[in-house]
Amino acid sequence: PSRLAVCLDLDWRPQFRVDAVPSYKAHRVAEGSDGSAEEVPDTLTPQVDMIMDVLDAAGIATAGAAGLEADDVLGTLAAQEKTDTVVVVSGDRDLLQVVADDPVAVRVLYVGRGLAKAELFGPEEVAAKYGVPADRAGAAYAELALLRGDSSDGLPGVKGVGEKTASTLLLRHGSLRDLRAAAADPAGDVAKGIRAKLDAAADYLDAALPVVRVVTDADVRLSRPDVLPRVPADSARLDKVAAELGIERSVARLVTAMATERS
Repeated sequence: PSRLAVCLDLDWRPQFRVDAVPSYKAHRVAEGSDGSAEEVPDTLTPQVDMIMDVLDAAGIATAGAAGLEADDVLGTLAAQEKTDTVVVVSGDRDLLQVVADDPVAVRVLYVGRGLAKAELFGPEEVAAKYGVPADRAGAAYAELALLRGDSSDGLPGVKGVGEKTASTLLLRHGSLRDLRAAAADPAGDVAKGIRAKLDAAADYLDAALPVVRVVTDADVRLSRPDVLPRVPADSARLDKVAAELGIERSVARLVTAMATERS
């Protein structure tokens, strides 16, 4: 790539999402000895500081938005790009909702199963793998996730509706909005059992859609221009940090990759 930004969680559990769905990421929080809530486990923070040191010395941009998750930053940068093809690299399937062909190609390199099994998704691939309408694959994937639930984020989903059923319903009706409209219409083409399940989950469906959707209009701040440098911004400091952390080989691979000729 000629441009690169590493996107950050400035709030890993945004309050607006917790207010809408209290169970959102609640399994990642425990009560401390003083009765306060604390993240469990907090082993990542020291590593983040180390990573930030490496990125800064290398001259690689970071991006964040106050009160929002990295997913929202990625979604915003992808939505705002009007010139270059975008590849979002993530191990979070939630980002599949940002795939697009217009105004630029936005693809997601999903690395949730490791780099060796990385998958590149565009709208066509999302539609084929998850059984959602191809003409709105990204948005439909978010609705699929809402219906089936996501235990990793503490989203319960609609009880009794799994991924296969959610896919069938979205393919038949086109969107969650049209599905719910059909379910509310006595003459609508929705089975009685599905009507009952959707009706029972009405409050959840009303509240959770903004939780599942990534923000695409965040106030994103970049630490520096996102042009990927050919050489580190501060080679001496980068070497020092690498030696202190014992990651000389990893940093050497990074420097080699930065210097690689780009088309």
